[in-house]
Amino acid sequence: MDYKKIVAQRIKQLVDLEIETIENLIEIPPRPEMGEFAFPCFQLAKTMKKAPNMIAKDLKEKIENQGFEKIECFGPYLNFFLDKGVFIKNTIEKILEEGENYGSSKMGEGKNIVVEYSSPNIAKPFHVGHLFTTVIGNSLYKILSFEGYNCIGINHLGDWGTQFGKLIYAYKNWVDEEALSKDPIKELLRIYVKFHDEAEIDPELNNQAKMYFKRLEDGSSEEVALWTKFRDLSLVEFKKLYEILNVKFDSYAGESFYCDKMDEVIKDIDSKGLLVESNGAKVVMLEDYNIPPCIIKKSDGATIYATRDLAAATYRKKTYDFYKNIYVVGKDQALHFKQVFTTLKLMGNDWADDCQHVAFGTVRFADKKLSTRKGDVIFLNDLLNQAVAKTLEIINEKNPQLENKEDVAKKVGIGAIVFTYLKNHRERDIVFNWEEMLSFEGETGPYVQYTYARAKSILRKVQQTNSNSGTNVELDYNKLNSKEEFELVKQLEGFQNSIMYAIDNLEPSMVTRYVIDVAKAFNKFYTQHNISNLEDESNKKAKIKMVEATCQVIKNALNLIGIEVVERM
Repeated sequence: MDYKKIVAQRIKQLVDLEIETIENLIEIPPRPEMGEFAFPCFQLAKTMKKAPNMIAKDLKEKIENQGFEKIECFGPYLNFFLDKGVFIKNTIEKILEEGENYGSSKMGEGKNIVVEYSSPNIAKPFHVGHLFTTVIGNSLYKILSFEGYNCIGINHLGDWGTQFGKLIYAYKNWVDEEALSKDPIKELLRIYVKFHDEAEIDPELNNQAKMYFKRLEDGSSEEVALWTKFRDLSLVEFKKLYEILNVKFDSYAGESFYCDKMDEVIKDIDSKGLLVESNGAKVVMLEDYNIPPCIIKKSDGATIYATRDLAAATYRKKTYDFYKNIYVVGKDQALHFKQVFTTLKLMGNDWADDCQHVAFGTVRFADKKLSTRKGDVIFLNDLLNQAVAKTLEIINEKNPQLENKEDVAKKVGIGAIVFTYLKNHRERDIVFNWEEMLSFEGETGPYVQYTYARAKSILRKVQQTNSNSGTNVELDYNKLNSKEEFELVKQLEGFQNSIMYAIDNLEPSMVTRYVIDVAKAFNKFYTQHNISNLEDESNKKAKIKMVEATCQVIKNALNLIGIEVVERM
């Protein structure tokens, strides 16, 4: 039940404002003793020709209060107090009835949303930076799908470009085939780094690389065969990581997929009179938008990222007829997407307004800068293994008899890393701190997973000790009358609102912050109320249902950010 909407509808019956305007004006009071919703009357003063305080008093006298405990005036605010018993009963029953679908809707039904995420570069390691786009995109995919949108997850692989000319030269001159067969990504990285070291001594190597890439673009069989080998080896390694992270894609169409689609787009740009020559290159001038030119073809005739992104966007519109086309790419590419989207608009594509860059920050360890060219990277696989190993150490120290502790360590360790990426606003940089990240206290993944496991433990204990008692006793939600219980249920009721905020802002951290708040509210309840020793069976039953509802909401929320729950810890 959407109580905010009910409040808005009641007010709408008495004032001349649009329902959307009223909903936007409604606030959450700063203190619980001021109710659950507050409507400020300032905006009505001009049309009603009264002081806001008087308007609030008038509305209080006339408004229908059914379903609310009371409606009070606090100066110029009209404050609504929920009927706690009815609210708690409706919320808990709704959660338990809808189960894993609680919080979902059909708002996106019939609308296609393309989500491009992960998109690692072929023949380079999948490092900690790549996980940022991967977990944000995966979470957005899950959140949007949960609300009825038909999502198409695209892994736009970086499998084209001058770097492949460099890699082909490096392969021909320095590859160790035995090392390549044992650990392909590390060997390809080694020779890629060696190329840059050697090119600093002999810049002519860069011209050799350009030549090899041009041969690749022209379809030379030897270069194409090597490129295919690099791509296939890389995908095998990438998919192993995706399986560990439980991340899936609907398409692996990378940059190379659009090679045969670029000419048509270039002709379209030219036919619109947009393509001009600048220093030998073909560009679209964007000075009217205070944006540097969008390069379509370099002076040597080679295409660049922008050309392929223009072709990709055009293909996606034709193929998927998207409602939104989302790019989960680092914030350092903001200018690139401004150039691409503006060029698409100038080409006469109004759907360019439906393309959106979802930016995110950088990842680093204290006093350590990551660079693929210099070989200074932290492989994601190593990071995940380290997180699982450290979590297993903690489990062996705190609960060595735990069943399936290796599986628990895997879920908690990987969950801790994913949670760290999604805990704060996506454009904030991340600095890794193992002690903080794996802590079972504070705003961490292990804290939320432990809260879920604790709640499940309560349910198991109550079930074992009370299996035959109170079977004929009717539960009474009015017994859930403590501050901690009401605050917990209010948190549970707000799940879908957190999802709506996440969708409006394309910001998974809104769900992550929400589930932290649920965990905190549950632990406040847990420290104040002992269910097992309750003699009032009606009260006990109501509390058990509330704990069950809490478990369901935590599980649903964690699923939306790509984290599995554990039943025991």
